[in-house]
Amino acid sequence: MMFSKSKINDPAPKEEATKPAPATPSTFGGAAPAASAKPKPAASVLSADLHVVGNVKTSGDIQVEGTVEGDIRAHLLTIGETATIKGEVVADDIVVNGRVIGRVRGLKVRLTATARVEGDIIHKTIAIESGAHFEGSVQRQDDPLANGASKPAAAPAAAKPAEKPAS
Repeated sequence: MMFSKSKINDPAPKEEATKPAPATPSTFGGAAPAASAKPKPAASVLSADLHVVGNVKTSGDIQVEGTVEGDIRAHLLTIGETATIKGEVVADDIVVNGRVIGRVRGLKVRLTATARVEGDIIHKTIAIESGAHFEGSVQRQDDPLANGASKPAAAPAAAKPAEKPAS
């Protein structure tokens, strides 16, 4: 009987040992899912003491705290309170906390209370918090990331309601 008990006991620890191994990476986000899913890299940060002269382009996310004299293209762009951008900003998702002097083009554009934008905004959806400073026109387009602006007649109608809450 001891021989048969050991046979019964032998497979059980092996099964228990193999069950937690696959569960552990999926439960805690271990290396196995990360290798197959390729996790999204962290956002690149341009710190407050950095001054960039030239264009910045990434397919990922970027957070700007410094000064950029040039165009920025990204997937998600966060413009910090200390940031100043002189150029065109193009991204799927744009959050403006600082200053932009130039055109803003994005699927989703958000101007927070500390935002200062001097230029036109071309967007699919927009949110402007109370306290934001904005000088320019607002134009809604289904595909604002496409080059060139096509519906100039829509700009004055869209700009007037959006500017009143921001003033």
